Amino acid sequence: MATVTDGDTAISPAAVIVPGERLPRPIDTVPVVADLPQVIVLGLLHLLAAAAVVPWCFTWTGLVAAVAGHFLFGMCGITIGYHRLLTHRGFACPVWFERLLAVLGICTLQGSPARWVAIHRVHHRESDEQPDPHSPLAGFFWGHTGWLLVRHRNLDRTGSYERYVRDLLRDRFYLEMERHDMWFFVYLAHAVALVAIGAAIGWWTGGAAEAVRLAVSMAVWGVALRTVVVLHGTWAVNSLSHTWGYRNYQTTDNSRNNWLVALLAHGEGWHNNHHADQRAAAHGHRWWELDMSWWVIRSLEAVGLVSDVVRPRAWNPARRPVTGPGAIPDAFDGDE
Repeated sequence: MATVTDGDTAISPAAVIVPGERLPRPIDTVPVVADLPQVIVLGLLHLLAAAAVVPWCFTWTGLVAAVAGHFLFGMCGITIGYHRLLTHRGFACPVWFERLLAVLGICTLQGSPARWVAIHRVHHRESDEQPDPHSPLAGFFWGHTGWLLVRHRNLDRTGSYERYVRDLLRDRFYLEMERHDMWFFVYLAHAVALVAIGAAIGWWTGGAAEAVRLAVSMAVWGVALRTVVVLHGTWAVNSLSHTWGYRNYQTTDNSRNNWLVALLAHGEGWHNNHHADQRAAAHGHRWWELDMSWWVIRSLEAVGLVSDVVRPRAWNPARRPVTGPGAIPDAFDGDE
């Protein structure tokens, strides 16, 4: 195996394999340096979400906000917005609607739109190979969460992943989200807004004491717990759907169709289907493969809000790859 040089230090890729792992971790994570801001924010978020077990923190308002947020921010923001639209261009829509979906995605605390898209495009280009940022072949915990907790030299600065997202960064909106971590302040603003709504409802229905209780409930249920559930749903696509499940297609990676992840992540668990046909806006290819995100996209198409929706080749074998200036090919490699 070739030796990779990192500055003045020679690093063998095999050296970063630990017992029980089948794939070296990405070389740009060696030596391991903790991403302290990420560790602290995710740690605090999980602690706040754990307060959901405290009966005083529970309210029906908080529960409704959590469930609604899971669909609004998790499905519309991440599954439909960040993934099927921004990453793969599985459909087209007006600019204002695209930016709305992007903002909803930001409200899941999964990073800026451009960085999320860049990481996912790298994942498809290098799937289950060493450069893959989050392959569970480098360790299940690594693929699920561990990769987020360390520094990636090639993914931590806009300049280092810009070539994968030139199509996005031509839009000033996405460029502004990169600057000074503006996306994070958008997340904080949405959290404050939800807590304020909870406090207002509480004040209206029961005075100051109820305002405090509903504000706390909204923070715990409507923001923290909902964010954590959406995060783990997305992370499960990276880990579970590359570990367990069945395969409809013979792909070069270890992608699997996992029904549990499909339920948790609104259809994203049909991951082998997706890796076999990346641009298709529908991930469930068989009639029984439930894909709620596809139903939403079809509904948006029916009312004229989205267009040029890409169907799977399994449904239309005559479909040809999209070409031309600005087109995102089926396997985007970042060099175009």
